[in-house]
Amino acid sequence: MRTIPERRPSSSEEPEMKQTSAGEGLKVVSKSRASAQESVFADSAFRSIVVLCGVAVLAIVSLIVFELITQSRLSMSKFGFKFVVKQVWDPVNEDFGALPFIYGTVVSSLIALIIAVPLSVGTALFLTELCPRQIRSILSLLVELLAAIPSVIYGLWAVFVLVPIMREHVQPFLAKFFPWTGLFTGPPYGIGMLTAGIVLAIMVIPSISAITREVMIAVPQHQREAALALGATRWEMIRTAVLRNARTGIIGGIMLGLGRALGETMAVTMVIGNRPEIAKSLFAPGYTLASVIANEFTEATDDLYLSALIEIGLALFLLTVIVNAVARLLVWSTTRGVPARVHGQ
Repeated sequence: MRTIPERRPSSSEEPEMKQTSAGEGLKVVSKSRASAQESVFADSAFRSIVVLCGVAVLAIVSLIVFELITQSRLSMSKFGFKFVVKQVWDPVNEDFGALPFIYGTVVSSLIALIIAVPLSVGTALFLTELCPRQIRSILSLLVELLAAIPSVIYGLWAVFVLVPIMREHVQPFLAKFFPWTGLFTGPPYGIGMLTAGIVLAIMVIPSISAITREVMIAVPQHQREAALALGATRWEMIRTAVLRNARTGIIGGIMLGLGRALGETMAVTMVIGNRPEIAKSLFAPGYTLASVIANEFTEATDDLYLSALIEIGLALFLLTVIVNAVARLLVWSTTRGVPARVHGQ
């Protein structure tokens, strides 16, 4: 049996192979350098775009503050700090004060939070822990749809449905059984601070509930299983494993709802009564910073009147900034002690 000898490349073929391999190496090196240059250019472009977006946000906020301060300078120069603490709002005599509007904004928003927070957290707990899977997505969608309803629709519903219910049933009941508090006295008009707070509560429930539900879903499942394995009841598991781990997100959702309640305009304007006074009773009509701007901006015929309304807008802006700062402080104080408490356990 004959064996075929292995053919070796001739000396003339070897340089060609070396040249070919060397050329391929040069091509690879040139391609890698080009891709590196493209990556550097892409990173620089992305960094520039992101920085530009951040600077644009700061510029917009700065322009808003500058415009508010510039347009309200006339009112500031005449009233000074007294504008914030005065209770008089008299456009005829050009005497203006923002305290009734600040009071109405804060009180109506607090009423909304007192009503909305338990309902929102309870709704989120039901959807994440107790609701059957077959209807969970449907109920979640319905809750989120409430946030898409325009505020004027809430206002119309409140005028034709909520106000009669408050006037005929709720306010007489509260005046009969809780007059000792001093908060439920006076004639039951149906409109007033309490009605505005209830409308605001209905409007902020979807926002708080949606954020709370997402935060609770993000809690690891092994936290729940560990609590149940140690003999905890369903309520103890929710309290220790779910609510404790989700409290930072819940606080953030509450502050987001408070921010919407502070700036709400149309629905509140239609049911709060629009009277610039400070009253202890929640049945009495009131006014908010946003509603007075919406109601009287077209009536501001002189410069001082218009400047006072713009200064009210500045006060609303500052109040929103203060609320956001307090929210940051609450979140920081909540998260700061988590490692120490866990380690202490």
